[in-house]
Amino acid sequence: MAEPGPAVRRRSRPARKRSRAPVQLRAAASPLACKRLSPSVEEASAEPPVWAAGGECTNDSEEDMFGDYDSFYGNDSLLAQVDDMEQVYLQDKDMDIKAAGEFMLGNLQSGTDQRKQSDFSTSENAAGHKAERDDGFQMNENDLIDNKEEPGDFILEDLPSSQFLYLEEMDELSSASRKSAGMERIDNYMNSCLDKISSPSFCHVAEHREGNTEFPMVSKCDLSKRESLKDHLKSAMTGNAKAQTPLVSKTKQLKEAILSEEICVARKTIESSSDDIGPFYGLPSKVKDLLRQFRGIETLYEWQHDCLTLESLHQRKNLIYSLPTSGGKTLVAEILILQELLCRQKDVLMILPYVAIVQEKVWGLSSFGVELGFLVEEYAGSKGRFPPIKRRIKNSLYIATIEKGHALVNSLIETERIDHLGLVVVDELHMLGEGSRGAVLEMTLAKILYTSKNTQIIGMSATLNNVGDLQKFLQADYYTNNFRPVELKEYIKIRDTIYEVDGKAENGFTFSRLLSFKYSSNLEKADPDHIIALVTEVIPKYSCLIFCPTKKNCENVASMVCKYLNKEFRAHREKEKKDLIKNLKTIGNGSICPVLKHTIPFGIAYHHSGLTNDERKSIEEAYSAGVLCLLACTATLAAGVNLPARRVILRAPYVAREFLKKNQYKQMIGRAGRAGIDSAGESILIVQEKDKQLVQDLVNSPLENCYSNLLPEFTKGIQSLLLSLVGLKNLSSPSYLHLFNQLSAAEQRVADIVGVPESFITKKASGQAIRKNMDSAIINRLYLSFVLYTLLKETNVWSVSEKFNMSRGYVQSLLTSAASFASCVLHFCEELEEFWVYKALLTELTKQLTYCVKAELIPLMEVAGVLEARAKQLYNAGYKTLAHLANANPETLVKMIEHLSRCQAKQIVSSAKMLLSEKAEALQEEVDELLRMPADIPGAC
Repeated sequence: MAEPGPAVRRRSRPARKRSRAPVQLRAAASPLACKRLSPSVEEASAEPPVWAAGGECTNDSEEDMFGDYDSFYGNDSLLAQVDDMEQVYLQDKDMDIKAAGEFMLGNLQSGTDQRKQSDFSTSENAAGHKAERDDGFQMNENDLIDNKEEPGDFILEDLPSSQFLYLEEMDELSSASRKSAGMERIDNYMNSCLDKISSPSFCHVAEHREGNTEFPMVSKCDLSKRESLKDHLKSAMTGNAKAQTPLVSKTKQLKEAILSEEICVARKTIESSSDDIGPFYGLPSKVKDLLRQFRGIETLYEWQHDCLTLESLHQRKNLIYSLPTSGGKTLVAEILILQELLCRQKDVLMILPYVAIVQEKVWGLSSFGVELGFLVEEYAGSKGRFPPIKRRIKNSLYIATIEKGHALVNSLIETERIDHLGLVVVDELHMLGEGSRGAVLEMTLAKILYTSKNTQIIGMSATLNNVGDLQKFLQADYYTNNFRPVELKEYIKIRDTIYEVDGKAENGFTFSRLLSFKYSSNLEKADPDHIIALVTEVIPKYSCLIFCPTKKNCENVASMVCKYLNKEFRAHREKEKKDLIKNLKTIGNGSICPVLKHTIPFGIAYHHSGLTNDERKSIEEAYSAGVLCLLACTATLAAGVNLPARRVILRAPYVAREFLKKNQYKQMIGRAGRAGIDSAGESILIVQEKDKQLVQDLVNSPLENCYSNLLPEFTKGIQSLLLSLVGLKNLSSPSYLHLFNQLSAAEQRVADIVGVPESFITKKASGQAIRKNMDSAIINRLYLSFVLYTLLKETNVWSVSEKFNMSRGYVQSLLTSAASFASCVLHFCEELEEFWVYKALLTELTKQLTYCVKAELIPLMEVAGVLEARAKQLYNAGYKTLAHLANANPETLVKMIEHLSRCQAKQIVSSAKMLLSEKAEALQEEVDELLRMPADIPGAC
């Protein structure tokens, strides 16, 4: 029976705070007894551990055995006790190795049962070391559970560097005792502990018994190189005290490392060819949710999926794709735009043909920008900065007209930022072949192709023919499909007979049916083309569009149809029609077009450029909501906003006085059939006998080719850009010159300065002969200047149009052109320091021309979709600033603002948030620029 070990008690001292966190060895008899370091600072316990018989220590608190000591140099009583115990054990020849082992393992193995063997053989000891070596220094699972520690804190790297080196040294010293073969594995926990402590005391015990043949391994210990346990403890504790204690746990460090690795992987993924950051065509699933929320789109068409997964897109090649109108081309472009903004973190330019379409697209995509964290910037009319603000964090989607897109690209090239533009999307690509605007578009694309090899170009159109030539120009691949979500049936009407267009027929169409509607003699005279019969087959249950050759014809057709409709049509959604009339009166400051006042109660209106922006917006919304069921419109609607119908009627195969082109015809009839609403779409072209052959050629001919207009239209195009304000018209009739007399003396002097003296005006007004010829262009410019000047003073389009005998649509068009031209001149003056005074003048003038409202309404009208009438409503309701709108509750807006739908309210709030974010980013850019240290500071390294 082994003798019990002496009872050792640690001197109790009151716990006190340390000036720095001590390095703690938890429940260990030596520095090697534990290969982990707790990062937290623990208060020492006042209860001393008690050594049990056989050398076991009962210490349930797992406290640090050195925890109460500030320094082993300051109080060495513990070291003295350890040294005394070591000498006692070395002098005792009959000491059992098991007792010595239990003495050294006491704190690590609290509560472990006594071994039945009286000693360990050399082979058993070596086997235990080998088993631990094979286990890769892993701790026993029970050890983890008993100690209730996180695995991350047990990792070897948590040890201070001094203790780690000491472990390696002890491992080398005891390596000779680990090489015996033919041994059996002892209990995992005991073997683990034996290897961890690698106790020098064992070497001392073995050294004392060197002569005993029962322990042959003892002779391998080098006595001259051994140190006492006291020296080892001193060395380890000194190293621990000097080592820097980690301030965070290993678990936290591990989590940070994992996060860093995930970010690194994400960046590598974004830089890879796949550019996937989510399951929806490389986009986050949130994009799919937003499409469902904002657009009601659940799934994509098959062709859209095929197009989005084209290899050419993954290789970032340029692409042209063509499908019939209403096929869903725009959605594909929008997904590609989101991929560029979110996945590749590049800016995008989207070029659209008309201001109205730009505004509609800005309105529609602002909600996506707010939710997904990118900016939507409008470049139309006078809006847009040149060069655009260089954003610090968010990327920008520039939505621009053809002319503004060209100016934007020029500014990016000039500032060497064209490579920041990752994608350019061109809608209605066939406009490359349409006069001066086509020349401007061609210049824009040519510059991008020449200056940036990293910018991808995507072009789309419903009417392309010579695609091969366009492919060569744009260095692009091509995708096409004949898909339409709703079947389209084309018809031709000659007299009272309807023929169906059939490409297989000899003359291009076959007999379909006779009109069943019976006309009276009076009605036959009023409506010889049987328009009333054609529209009453579908309205008011379904919608209908009538394309007319001229604006005046639109108004006449709308009035004529209403004159012969039954009064039952007035009852259909009567309240909403009254609200629409009331809204139009508000827009016109109490005035409303008499034609609209007469036709709207029947659910009918006209739509052309003679309407103001506010009027046009209200009519479009009413038609989309089904309040209006019939629109008489010009051809511009076909290429403008998306207003589909169950039936499309072409009043005549003419646009103004020119015969219809095939691509114009295709665009008009493409409006027939609304996806998700109509099961089919119908188009009817009304043909007179004299035009029958021309119409046969029209339906059987291919689409027109798209040719370059850059060379033949270059001079004309430049003139069009520079003289967009003038819009030369024959407006200088003397019945108008009496306006000159209403000018003040200062204003009349301005006329004299520009080259129109008072004497000329007086003679012209009185009908006297004028010997000196005057340049009509100068007179026209002066006249248009009078119109604009009056507009700025009165800010009422209706009153100005009546005063100058112009249509209100033309007056507003003039205002838009003037604002756009002023914006161009302002940009020119910004580039030349000598013109600083004009810059200050034009900045405010451009704003006034853009909005033509009182100053307090301008901040509200900067929001996409908010026009003058809506701005007045919002201002009167207390929403007087952009911040008010950005933080508004859509439900509250619906309750407070008349004729505002929930959808419109949400769009207004989203647009306001987007604009506010843009302004905040711009201000932050200015702050960063001011605080940025100049690179050319004298004397700086």
